[in-house]
Amino acid sequence: MMSLVSLIRRLNDRLAIGVGLVLMACVAFTLVEIVTRRLGASLGGVDEISGYVMAVTTSWGISYALTEQAHVRIDLLRQRLVPFGRAVFDIISLLCLAATAIVVAWRGWAVLEKTLSTGARANTPLETPLWIPQSLWWAGWVWFAVSASLLLVSVLVKFTKADYRSVDQIAGARGEA
Repeated sequence: MMSLVSLIRRLNDRLAIGVGLVLMACVAFTLVEIVTRRLGASLGGVDEISGYVMAVTTSWGISYALTEQAHVRIDLLRQRLVPFGRAVFDIISLLCLAATAIVVAWRGWAVLEKTLSTGARANTPLETPLWIPQSLWWAGWVWFAVSASLLLVSVLVKFTKADYRSVDQIAGARGEA
């Protein structure tokens, strides 16, 4: 199972680089817009596009945060437990996270499906077909649900083998160094 966890981590590392590049492109686009406004012109649509970029990059970035164990957790009690107790808390935490991701992805499809069926467009000068940003956003949530679910299965397998150290390595909380 560790090879599956390693694969998910590697994929999320690469996705995080892509997300970072998209954010940098958005920053560059915004800077160009600022300069053109100072010169009396405007590219237009920067605020709309940056909003889409933030939603899309966030939905993809949360999977990276998951595999880097960077999600915020209140682990005051967890720190005081024996390895078995910490593993139980880690499983509960990952179960809740996976369930939330699955629900958001499932409900997100309903939104995307409605947009596809109606051909909805943004009520802005760009009139962006909303299926484009919504499908990218939804795909990020689906990937997050898949990542969290696969990690949960890996953790449960390790837990049944009483390998609490591996559970911690996969799903444990990381404090500040």
